[in-house]
Amino acid sequence: MAKAHILVLPFPAQGHVTPLMELSHLLVDHGFEVTFVNTEVDHALVVAALRASGGEAALLGGGIHLASIPDGLADDEDRKDLSKLIDAFTRHMPGHLERLIVNMEAAGRPRAKWIVGDVSMGWSFEVAKKFGIRVVAFWPAATAGLAIVHKIPKLIEDGLIDDKGWPRRQETFQLAPGMPPLHTSQLTWNNAGPPEGQPIIFNLVVSQNKQLKDHAEMSVGNSFHDAEDGAFKLLPNILPIGPLFADREFRKPVGNFLPEDKRCIKWLDAQPDRSVVYVAFGSMAIFDPRQFEELAEGLKLTGRPFLWVVRPDFTAGLSKAWLHEFHQRVAGRGMVVSWCSQQQVLAHRAVACFVSHCGWNSTMEGVRNGVPFLCWPYFVDQYLDRNYVTGVWRTGLAVSPNADGIVTKEELRSKVEQVVGDAEIRERARLFRGAARRCVSEGGSSYENFKKLVNLLSE
Repeated sequence: MAKAHILVLPFPAQGHVTPLMELSHLLVDHGFEVTFVNTEVDHALVVAALRASGGEAALLGGGIHLASIPDGLADDEDRKDLSKLIDAFTRHMPGHLERLIVNMEAAGRPRAKWIVGDVSMGWSFEVAKKFGIRVVAFWPAATAGLAIVHKIPKLIEDGLIDDKGWPRRQETFQLAPGMPPLHTSQLTWNNAGPPEGQPIIFNLVVSQNKQLKDHAEMSVGNSFHDAEDGAFKLLPNILPIGPLFADREFRKPVGNFLPEDKRCIKWLDAQPDRSVVYVAFGSMAIFDPRQFEELAEGLKLTGRPFLWVVRPDFTAGLSKAWLHEFHQRVAGRGMVVSWCSQQQVLAHRAVACFVSHCGWNSTMEGVRNGVPFLCWPYFVDQYLDRNYVTGVWRTGLAVSPNADGIVTKEELRSKVEQVVGDAEIRERARLFRGAARRCVSEGGSSYENFKKLVNLLSE
């Protein structure tokens, strides 16, 4: 008998699409039919990137159907403004999702039995219930982040934050032993953009607790027990099934928004073992021109080979002439690409360290490959993830901005040398890689939790 048809719905950002695409491949491997629902804008990016790198057939042949619905914003509006994006999609997407479900059935597709939805898209759980569709919630970030959300009433009661989510005291707190400490100025909902948008984001975060409790039959996350033991003691109902990884051959597309530059793998092949500094700041970070140039000059100063991902929108007014001249100055030693297969890069023997914004998806990919980190968080939950790396796991260091908020080229060069030269960091990263792999191997905790998920979806 054919297994259930599952709708998979990520929050519209690369770091949410990738782990849910990994999960979708694993579900297809277990016989399920998956329809992956992006926003129209993200869908167009994914399809264009797949076509550019010839991966479209691999995805469609792999049994994942791609679908899309509008996010409620006009074409020219800024989707990096999270409060604007969240305000639009919470108002407009429920109706569009209802129409998609009705239209798919009218077109002869099997009726969806389950939705595996991003916790940040909790409105979709209510839509699912209208159609008798059962709900599994997916948390793509650190479980510690969800634990903090869960404890918002306690943080208010203890006087750390007010009932609008703003800090009442400037101090560092720790929810439980083994969890990363976090400063009240670095709470996720207060670090997602301009302060005027904060109420929209805080409301979304607060609503997550209720939607999980009211609608989800199971909640799973892209983490593993050994990484977040303290957080799982606080939230025993979140089952870790990570680090999610669908394909050892790197043939299954993970829904990248930009085409991968495949030349970088050949370039890495030509570098010595553990020599390359890999630098990538995800899909959302934007650097001002001064910080961008300090980063570029810092990479040059290290004297090491480096692979640097520079998205077309990574810095305002990026001068093509400057970039071309920089390419020439570092030719042979540095490579700059607009996007790459990050999993393939981090799995490569030549990579010595990962200069990262510490998005959770990137963090899990680095951990799974035993790569030491140099942490450079940009916003939202990335400060929490940095504190895991530097304070709990001790598998990396963090950059320290100067009084003007700039990470100087000398700071970057110095910290890269410290990370690459620290045998203890390297050894802890190696041991952590082993722990991650044990969790997803047969009999491991993530492996067993994934089996529970498959059994539930098979009901």
